[in-house]
Amino acid sequence: MRVQNSLINIGAGLANQMIVTLLSFVSRTVFIGVLGIEYLGINGLFTNILAMLTLAEAGLGASIMYSLYKPVAENDYHKINVLMKFYRNTYLVIALVILVLGLAIMPFLGLIVKDTNVENVNIIYLIFLLNTVAPYFYVHKNSYLNVCQKGYIVTAIYSVSSILSVIIKIAILHYTQNYILYLIIDSAITITNSIILAVIVNQMYPYLRMSVKDKLDDKTRKGIIKNVKAIVVQNIGNYLVFGTDNIIISSFVSVAAVGLYSNYNMLIEICRTFINQIFNNIYHSVGNLVAKEKVERVFSVYKTYRLVNFWLYSSFTIFLSIMLEDFITLWIGSEFLLKEGLLLILMLIFYERGMRNSITTIKTTAGIFHEDRFGPLIQAAINLLISIILVQKIGITGVFIGTLVSALLVPFWLTPYLVFKRIFQMPVSRYFIMYILFIILGFFTYYITSTVSQIIEVDTLLSLIAKGIICFIIPNVIYCIVFFRTSEFNYITNVLKNLVLKISRKKSKSNKTIIESG
Repeated sequence: MRVQNSLINIGAGLANQMIVTLLSFVSRTVFIGVLGIEYLGINGLFTNILAMLTLAEAGLGASIMYSLYKPVAENDYHKINVLMKFYRNTYLVIALVILVLGLAIMPFLGLIVKDTNVENVNIIYLIFLLNTVAPYFYVHKNSYLNVCQKGYIVTAIYSVSSILSVIIKIAILHYTQNYILYLIIDSAITITNSIILAVIVNQMYPYLRMSVKDKLDDKTRKGIIKNVKAIVVQNIGNYLVFGTDNIIISSFVSVAAVGLYSNYNMLIEICRTFINQIFNNIYHSVGNLVAKEKVERVFSVYKTYRLVNFWLYSSFTIFLSIMLEDFITLWIGSEFLLKEGLLLILMLIFYERGMRNSITTIKTTAGIFHEDRFGPLIQAAINLLISIILVQKIGITGVFIGTLVSALLVPFWLTPYLVFKRIFQMPVSRYFIMYILFIILGFFTYYITSTVSQIIEVDTLLSLIAKGIICFIIPNVIYCIVFFRTSEFNYITNVLKNLVLKISRKKSKSNKTIIESG
């Protein structure tokens, strides 16, 4: 059942992402054409600033979801309701805290937003703030669907709303050129989504509407508080690593530079989101597995997860390294390209961060939050120091060199060490030996793909597609040849075969019913 739920969630997520990606390109093209690169920079900058404010809730959601896995698996409705009540009440307080902190930042916006002709900056910021605060009133309902492995319902609602939102926003930009109205529509749809999902959850799980007077028992409360403290520290560090890039670029370079980088970042994040549609929907199945199964079974699933992780992230890294700048040039022009060398650093960050997915999932679902709580803060300090020094010497590329170096010095080795020591009880050398072998295979595959793809010069959409097909086929063929005899590859193919058989049986049964009724 875990596998079936994961596959349904993955299928729904990928379908949604394909639709949203296509529309986002149309929206981004219209956005740049109508409003220009500075508004794009404001978009990225305010997103980063408000991500900082959401640290007020850092750790609560992850910790409570971890606490929910066991009662959901055991159908302990009373414990579920007590946790959900605590979750809801705490988020109401958090929403108020974020609102107050957001308003307190407003007088200082002039120090951050430099060299821009964008008007009504304060009003724009207030709409961003509303869009950040509003979902917290209903987020506990969405989280429960994910814990119950029903994330495809959330995906379906967001698919419909994303299509509607993008179409309306494109029309607003085209006909009115009004950025504020553009943002208001986005906020209205976000709030509507949250309300619709809350209604659906109440109908699907009527026991969540039960009134409970009990409070959390001391053991659970202490466990949540301990984990929240650890995750808050971790998330503050993670924000300082990944959430400050646009702020540093805006402060030391310009808002326009943020806009240029945002095109690279958008394409990279589209690829990351595609991959995460798979891993995010497996995440809660792994949480269920860790809560119920023995360590040998967890390690077996981890190895399969690790193979999928490498396959996807290395394939996308190769694809982006070869295709990204050709795509930007053909899409909006070579004047939107950034310095040579930046793409290489961004790709190394993308791959390194992505390759930690499988090991981080085991760590988080097993509830290991406390042991490495200071790791992200150390990483953040290294990142900020290197980034601020280098951005003044070599520009934007220096910001991301800081991100890469800090990752290699802290989480790259700390996360696998904790998981192999605490969960698998094996030497961590097993992790790094496999990691090195994956890197060698990845570089070999990149070299072959890059060499073959050079036969095509990209100057039209057709040539871009042809080059993209080469970059897609070659890595997958090489990986099939290398891995087809492994147990992990056989497990994946068996799951897919069983899914196809199940779908074909349902289709055959449905056709038979139609014939008999006719």
